[in-house]
Amino acid sequence: MDHAPPAPAIAAAKKTVLRTALAVASVQGSVMAGLVIWDAIKRRSRSKRPGFPHPGIFHSRIGESDITLYTFGADLYADMLASIRGAKKQIFIETFIWKDDETGNQFKDALNEAAERGVKVYVIYDVFANLVVPGSFFKFHPAIHVYRFPMFRPSLVLGSIRSTSLDHRKLLVVDDQTGFVGGYNIGSLYATEWRDSHLRVTGTSVWDIRNAFVTVWNGQFAGRNPKIRHTTPEGWESRIRAVNNIPTSLVYPIRGVYLDAIGRAKTHIYITMAYFIPDQQILKALIEASGRGVDVRLILPRDSNHVLSDWLSRGFYRTLLDTGVRILLYRDAMIHAKTATIDGQWSTIGTANIDRLSLTGNYETNLEIHDEAFAANMEEVFEIDSGNSDELRLEEWGARPWLARFSETVIVPLRPFL
Repeated sequence: MDHAPPAPAIAAAKKTVLRTALAVASVQGSVMAGLVIWDAIKRRSRSKRPGFPHPGIFHSRIGESDITLYTFGADLYADMLASIRGAKKQIFIETFIWKDDETGNQFKDALNEAAERGVKVYVIYDVFANLVVPGSFFKFHPAIHVYRFPMFRPSLVLGSIRSTSLDHRKLLVVDDQTGFVGGYNIGSLYATEWRDSHLRVTGTSVWDIRNAFVTVWNGQFAGRNPKIRHTTPEGWESRIRAVNNIPTSLVYPIRGVYLDAIGRAKTHIYITMAYFIPDQQILKALIEASGRGVDVRLILPRDSNHVLSDWLSRGFYRTLLDTGVRILLYRDAMIHAKTATIDGQWSTIGTANIDRLSLTGNYETNLEIHDEAFAANMEEVFEIDSGNSDELRLEEWGARPWLARFSETVIVPLRPFL
């Protein structure tokens, strides 16, 4: 007959497990604090960045829709503001970060002026992402309908994943005629000092961006804001599709779109990503693609604005380099784009990073585009960005200091949270 271990032995085992867990957590905390401090020191000592290439503005036409690809924030903001100032009926705008600076105030003033002349204006912004922005900044014209995407929601008490989601999207739709979507938040820093990518769509496919906004607006928690009428598209353009992650419905299709596209690749995969912390399936898909002869290239920030994301990403570099994936580290600016183009046929651009927060956590919107001309534009942008990047070599990465390897290993358990 089996006998249960004595109570003192169980108590001792529990103490040992607890002490071990506390020791591990202490080491992780020390490493994270050290990385943050070291990053802050580096930023202070770093001379002002000399600037970076602006690939330009690219145009293409797909069916009844015109697509404009922006690669410099000042160009994008000028056209967004022109659209807002020319609005006649309604404006939908949704953003993750909205800075209280010159650019942020230009957008706020343009929206207030639109409301003053009778345009219906609907605004969504994420409260958590803007905690450092004074609350007074978000006081709009009384006619503007505002949904402050909340930090605390009823689902928090249920402990479900949907309760941890943020609204990470960046959308603008004017008069159902013009739509914008991409990686740019609103702020002067992003206008001139960050390299990002964004799209403007005019024509029938604006409906996809409109529908993305309306779905979230109408799904908000009970409040005083009116519902927005759903519409149906004038035409169905299958080559352009908005892919939306909607946590309240536990719908996360963007990850599946990436996996499907990577699995179909025959010649090349070019990905530009601000924060790259792939799960095992996406990592495996990229490695398998490289193994079957696909030219897989990643443009990632040399130093991003999130030091922990950088170090978590670096933990994948050896595995990727060992299997032939090329890693290009973008210099002289933060590259915040979330784009991919494959085989000169398929492309995606939007708000979602390849990490847990974007692919299985936050509200996100990407446009999926099947078009050779648009893919050619994306490849040209990738080529220009590659010229401003340093390729990481396997021997260089293998020679990094032991302390860097130790730090990467210690923070591996944080990957599922970012």
